[in-house]
This record gives sequence, C-alpha cells and structure tokens, in this order.
Amino acid sequence: MNNLLVLPIAVPVIVGMVMVIFRNILWLHRLLSLLTTAFIGIVAVCLMDQIKLTGVQALYLGGWKAPFGITLAADMFAVLLVLVTAIVTFCCLCYAFSSLGMEREKYYFYPLTLFLLAGVNGSFLTGDIFNLFVCFEVMLVASYVLISLGGTKIQLRESVKYILINMITSSLFLVAIAYLYAMLGTLNLAHLSVRVAAAGQDGLLTAVSFLFLIVFSIKAGLFLFFWLPDSYSAPPTAIAAIFASLLTKVGVYAIIRMFSLVFYHDLSVTHLFIGILAAVSMVLGAMGAVAYWDLKKILTYNVVVGVGFILAGFASFSLVGMRGTVYYLIHDMIVKALLFLLGGTIIHLTSTTKIKEMSGLIRLHPQLGWMFFVAALSLSGIPPLSGFIGKIFITKGTFQSEYFWLGSIGLLTSLMVLYSVMKIFMNAFWGPALTEETEKVTTDGLLLPIAILTALTIALGLGAEVIHEYVDIAAAGLLDSQGYIDAVLGGKL
Repeated sequence: MNNLLVLPIAVPVIVGMVMVIFRNILWLHRLLSLLTTAFIGIVAVCLMDQIKLTGVQALYLGGWKAPFGITLAADMFAVLLVLVTAIVTFCCLCYAFSSLGMEREKYYFYPLTLFLLAGVNGSFLTGDIFNLFVCFEVMLVASYVLISLGGTKIQLRESVKYILINMITSSLFLVAIAYLYAMLGTLNLAHLSVRVAAAGQDGLLTAVSFLFLIVFSIKAGLFLFFWLPDSYSAPPTAIAAIFASLLTKVGVYAIIRMFSLVFYHDLSVTHLFIGILAAVSMVLGAMGAVAYWDLKKILTYNVVVGVGFILAGFASFSLVGMRGTVYYLIHDMIVKALLFLLGGTIIHLTSTTKIKEMSGLIRLHPQLGWMFFVAALSLSGIPPLSGFIGKIFITKGTFQSEYFWLGSIGLLTSLMVLYSVMKIFMNAFWGPALTEETEKVTTDGLLLPIAILTALTIALGLGAEVIHEYVDIAAAGLLDSQGYIDAVLGGKL
C-alpha cells in the first residue's frame, strides 16, 4: 500500500476547512492555497517515480482489501493529470490574487477552490465507480458556488442552467451505477473489468456503457455541450480558467478510464461511437469558434474542439493514438488555462468582449501580445509547440485504425481553430494603439502566471523527450489494463 495516494485528496480538504475557520485572513488563504497546490505537485512527482519503478500503486482505506473496501489506485495516466492539475491551479490562484477582488476572495474562494481540487484529484485516483460519483459531486458542489461567486446577473442565470444540467446527469450516473451493480455485483473498477471480461460484453452491458457515455459526455462537453459556452463565459477569469482546464477533463478522464478498463470488448460499437461524437464535437465547436466575434465565446467553443480531439485519439485505441491522447490532454489542460487567463487580461484592459472593439494592445503590452501569439500557435498545433506533438500522434493513430475520416476532420478543424484565435490576435493587438487615457487598467500582477503557462507549453514542445517515457507508460497502461487489475486486486480474482 502507498499512503501518498490519499494526500492529494485529504490535504486540500483539511486546509480548506482551516481556511473556513479563519475566513477574514486573506493573506493566510493565499499562502495556504499556494503551498497546498505546490505540495500536491511534489506528491505527484514522487508517485510518478514510484510507478515508473514498481508499477501501479494502490491504497486500501480502512485496511479493507479490494473489491470490498474503498480503494485508491494510481497509474501513470492518473498521476500525470494530478500533477498538471496542481500546476494549473497554482497559476490560476496567482492570477486571482490581482484580478478577483477582495469582495469575492473573502467569500470562501480559496477554500472552495481547494475543495474542487480535492474532487478533481479524487476522480483521478479513485478505484471505485461509486466513489467516482462522490468525487464528481464534491467537485460540482464547489463549482456551483464558484460559478455564482459575485452574484452578477449573467452568473446567476448561467448557474441555474449549470446546476440543473449537472443534477440531471448525476441522477443518470446513479441509475447507470445501479444497473451495473445489479448485473455484475461489484463497483470496484478493476473487479468490474474482470467480471465484464468473464461475462462477455453483451448487448445489455453495451447499453449500460452507453448510459455512462451519455453522462460523461455531458460533463466533458462532448457533443452535448449546449450548456458549456455560456456557463464558462459567466464567472471571473481565474474561475473560468479553472473550469475550462479541469472540469471538462474530469469527464474526459472518466470516459477514457471506463472504456479502456471496463468496456473495451466491443470496439466496433463503443469506440466507433466515441469517434463519431468526437468528430461532431470538433466540427460544431470549430464552427462556433469561427462564427463568433466575442472573445469569451471563441475561447469556450475551443474547449469543445479540444475535448473532441482528445477523444479522437482514444477512439483509435492504438498505442500511437493513445500516446497522442495522453500528451494532448496534458497540453490542453495547460493551454486552455493559458488562453482563458490571456483572454481575461485582454477584457480587463479593454472592458469589452467584442474583438472588433479592441485595437493596438501590442504596442502598450508587447509581452501580453506575444504570449497570446504563442498560445494561439500551440492551440492550433503549430510546431515546435506542445499542441503539435499530440496532434501528430492522434492523427497517425486514427489513420492506423483506418479512421481516415476522423483524422481528416481533426486536421480540418485545426485550421479553423487557428483562424479563430488569430482573428483575436489580429483585431485585439494590431491596428491603432490605445492611448494611456483610454486604457482602463494595467496588467500588474497578471503576467507572471501567464508567463509560467506560456513557458510550459513551449517546454512541452521543445523538451518532449523529458516526459515521453512517462507518457508511453501511461498509454501502454491504458491499452493493457492487467497491471492495474493486478495492483488493485493482488492477482487473486
């Protein structure tokens, strides 16, 4: 057993509770939130090294062995996501110090962010599908408050829609869990994998798998993303960046985990359907990003495109495609947070979301302009930035699996994504310069977290060989789940 596994979940909850007690000491909130995310990052790095040396790590809470007790399980895929989650949250918290405002900060922003972080990490590390539901709910309850924090009209309107959608999907999630338990008699993910393999994934089990796919697709913004563009446009920039970077990726993770560990026996049905949903998401998301001239809408529709591209590689279910999925998922979490922080800074300076009403920012803020340019190229998959490597592997994987249509759609929508973000760059940063008198605010304190994320997307492209071994281990583990099963069940079942 490895007790490190509980720390990314327990520590944010404990620290968050301490913050609630000392509500009005904001400097303490800021310090503790940064130390907590940094600590989680260090724990994730330690777990990565242990997994590299000894394989998948497991922890049985209360000493009850799987499949009877609550199990935490960490393979390389989950721990990589925990590490990136800590990095992204750290940068978003730094950005919030100078942008959120004390009125919002004092209403439990930092405790709620840590509770959300605990839910996200718990979703990545749980080895039990019911506790996956519990961690989803912890994450969502925190997000319900964060999306409405500040109480503006648009926030209250969108929070109602956001809460209703998630309540419905959570109900469907419970129904799906109940059906699965009634059919197989277990909720442990590794044990479910063994039971499904023994029973055979017949039509009824495939139908249940589609119910899970509907639930996770709504949460991930895959195809059924009608709620996402407006909801993610409503909260303040730091919160929107956390949502765009983390919340949809938990849904993506759940799809990948369930359909690589449990429901992988009927690829011609389940994974083909995932590929179709991914293709439709890429097309519709790219069309939305191209059609709108509102900065927030462009960025939120690009979230949908990213989800589709990640799952296109997974649908191929090949080693190359899975490698691309893991790498592009890491890239997308970083670059989406970066773009939302950049977009929020642009709006902060111009007091408008209409890109046709912006102009000449690069003359007053050259660092901001060129960091946006780097982020735009990375998002579009231009070499040598991080998006390029993931897209190459995903496209190759789809072609190897003879999903030529899926790979071609990915390449086409990449061009549409490039157009959508470059029109922001050309309209907001070029043209007649804004004068000091018309500029609304400054960028004091905002550029450091943006610079960190920009450096990361460059480093992931130029220094890909540093993490390729970890990505390969993660991809291989998703394709061959026997190591995960043996680690959790001890090779007994």
